[in-house]
Amino acid sequence: MSNESSTLTRRSLLGAAAAAAVASVPIATAASAAAKVRLTLPAPTGRHPLGTVSLHLVDRARADPWQESRAARELMVQIWYPARAAHGHPYAPWMSPAAVPLFEQDQGIPAGTLVLPTTHARVGAPVDRGRCGRPVVLYSPGLRSDRSLGTLLIEELVSHGYVVVAVDHTYDADHVEFPGGRVESFAVTGDIDDTLIAKALAVRTADTRFVLDQLTELNARRPSLAGAFDLSRVGMAGHSLGGATAAAAIRADRRVRAGVDLDGSLLAPVTAGTDRPFLLFGSDPGPGPDDPSWDQFWATQYGWKRELALIGSTHTSFTDLETLLPQAGPALGLTPSQVTQAIGTLAPHLAIHAQRDYVRAFFDLHLRHRDNHLLRRPSPRYPQIRFLR
Repeated sequence: MSNESSTLTRRSLLGAAAAAAVASVPIATAASAAAKVRLTLPAPTGRHPLGTVSLHLVDRARADPWQESRAARELMVQIWYPARAAHGHPYAPWMSPAAVPLFEQDQGIPAGTLVLPTTHARVGAPVDRGRCGRPVVLYSPGLRSDRSLGTLLIEELVSHGYVVVAVDHTYDADHVEFPGGRVESFAVTGDIDDTLIAKALAVRTADTRFVLDQLTELNARRPSLAGAFDLSRVGMAGHSLGGATAAAAIRADRRVRAGVDLDGSLLAPVTAGTDRPFLLFGSDPGPGPDDPSWDQFWATQYGWKRELALIGSTHTSFTDLETLLPQAGPALGLTPSQVTQAIGTLAPHLAIHAQRDYVRAFFDLHLRHRDNHLLRRPSPRYPQIRFLR
């Protein structure tokens, strides 16, 4: 949703799940104000109703590495959880309200052309803690993206009994809204090269470890969330740079017991593996000479491992744009071929179905010890999934 040209490789760490991920798709400059389109998200498939709450976390032990004027590192996280009851609680918006006009401005979308979706989660609904707390999955978005772009996957996991904690990495995210309506926007300066990406990964890894520390505190002391998290069963998933963040975090912190990289390049030392399970889940086509990082990781990963490809997909397919862009395309003046260029040739419902099922199967196997055999061998039910190794 941008007029800029894209220089992204297949798994480029620059592959932000928002504008940059579809940067090669121009938007018509004369979208009709009458062509208002209300976007929707497909419902999750599990039995649990969803609740959510957003929290402002402040790490006073760290000055912000991107903004020297900030004496402490501030983060916004959104905790998604199975709810005991949802009646009387409002649905959470897909994107925080103060960020919406900035999102429209950045993407060149005339104000009011799109009505952004609501989620299936109710704000502040009471938590269903389960018997002894629920397994936790951290979610990290791509560079210059934000947590909203992973909602499809997040809601699916929560509806099947997980708690998901989505992290906005302030200043390498597109826009992050804090309490009171303050919005902090992307502020990474300099060339996006290996040195800067290494810094971003270090910052994000520290963010992740701080969030885990805070979850321990919340689990013990916050009445509305106490006992909700089983922190002996923590996994992490991420898209693009978020996938590299999952690989970095699992190396840095043994509390992270399983990880998923959704189409994100890796960078040394993250290319060295661990003894814990890790899933590489990439776009189509398979790895090429421009990105040997997954081969390097595979050679050194001595824990459980699997590499899958989603046939007919692109880097953007692993975000909510897989379903939102086809809905928005006509109102934005996009042709069907331009939409296909952005999200690939695979039908969106098939892409979403496969991603949800395979990621959930991975966490079920390694955090719950439930094996539905989906990750053992190719399944005729999922011809869109290629087992690479």
